[in-house]
Amino acid sequence: MALEIIESCVNCWACEPLCPNQAIHAATPHFLIDADKCSECVGDFAEAQCASICPIEGAIIDELGEALNPPGSLTGIPPERWAAAQAEIAAR
Repeated sequence: MALEIIESCVNCWACEPLCPNQAIHAATPHFLIDADKCSECVGDFAEAQCASICPIEGAIIDELGEALNPPGSLTGIPPERWAAAQAEIAAR
């Protein structure tokens, strides 16, 4: 069981100090999670601390490849509504 930080990470450093297992480390081009150390915060917290603080939707995924902060989860704007708003702005 381990989480993964993907390329949409902007290296903001928000997650690194919160990890109870020191599983997150800076790398190029984005932070990485050491799978051998990551416990997904099970036993320490109700939710993964890295995902709870991450300001980038979709940057942290689980072992199934599903985002812990999926599109729309942080902004409150459903992806369909966001796409329609972008299309309307582009058409102006």
